[in-house]
Amino acid sequence: MSQSLNQTFLAITRNSTDLEWLQGALAPLGQVVGADGSLDELLALVDVTCANLVFVDLDREHVVAQAALIEGALEAKPMLAIVALGDGMDNQLVLNAMRAGARDFVAYGSRASEVAGLVRRLSKRLPAATPTTQLGGLTVLYDTQSSGDGALLAEHMALVVQKSGQQTLLLDLGLPRGDSLALLGLESSFHFGDALRHLRRLDATLIDSAFTSAEAGLRILAYASHDEPLEHTSAAELYMLLSALRQHFQHIVVNVVGQPDSEALRTFVSHCDKLIWRTDQSVLDCRRNLELLNNWREKGMKLDHARLLVDRYLRGVSPDAETLGKTFALEVIAVLAYSPELRLNAKNQGVTLFELAPREALTQSLTTLGERLARRSEGLAKPKAGWLNRIMGGK
Repeated sequence: MSQSLNQTFLAITRNSTDLEWLQGALAPLGQVVGADGSLDELLALVDVTCANLVFVDLDREHVVAQAALIEGALEAKPMLAIVALGDGMDNQLVLNAMRAGARDFVAYGSRASEVAGLVRRLSKRLPAATPTTQLGGLTVLYDTQSSGDGALLAEHMALVVQKSGQQTLLLDLGLPRGDSLALLGLESSFHFGDALRHLRRLDATLIDSAFTSAEAGLRILAYASHDEPLEHTSAAELYMLLSALRQHFQHIVVNVVGQPDSEALRTFVSHCDKLIWRTDQSVLDCRRNLELLNNWREKGMKLDHARLLVDRYLRGVSPDAETLGKTFALEVIAVLAYSPELRLNAKNQGVTLFELAPREALTQSLTTLGERLARRSEGLAKPKAGWLNRIMGGK
């Protein structure tokens, strides 16, 4: 995971309101990911998020099971710190929490500064958690406005990384749905929703046999029309999916262009290596993007890894790229020419820009951008091929 957020915390709360309260209180320190009440999922999430601090809700009706959960988690992960949540006026709850092994107790409704202060103090005493496996690179492309160009750009960036010799996945969750497949004239029987349902079976064999293969061996996992909206996907599910995928791919390019703000979207944004925020010179598009960007900044989300991509650029039209970079307070990573005829021909003919017009400025800019992304993950070990891939000679 990237260092854009300092830490990841896990929380088992009684409802979404309490989870949101905790997320707001700890936003400057990291992301709080909600988990269900099962010990197995909690331990799996601890492994994939490298979290070392967990919040567990306690109430009178379920205190025995909740205390057993705390004890079970600490037995499996002795270095874990658990903070109990509940009614601070209920002395019996506090006593049960301490007996089970909780490090501290936080009353619901406590001031954000008090909760953050407690977490800072506990974190100083905890050992730093490190990933047990090397994870592949993760690049996210985002724009508040839905656009078929999102899939076009993400697809070409992913192809460049794949052609650099890195096993690459395009995770296309942008709106409109499934454009990456349509642009290349491909079909798929396995989609994003299927991957979520088969998390425990997501190995090299399943990837080889079910994930769509495109030019140069690029794999594509896309959003299907019947998949649940992304905002209905929990952060816990996404963590499990991304952790599994990043063990099998050296680089993943995620298209989330057009997705509304949600915990799922913020999970992608907060934990990618590079966030590429796409905009054009339209005042309306800029205004909508700025509104969300500033909202996230006000919430305390750290966006040091974000860069601005100015798309469909027309020279001599205001605002120019430099002005946009200053307005967004982001470094401009690339400026892509408008080239409407070229884009339309690529979409209609189902061929890539590399094949259609390799020397055009748009194509060259996308190649440069893809090469820049590839350099970030070029030192990662290549994942082992599944049996089907080995039989077919890695094609």
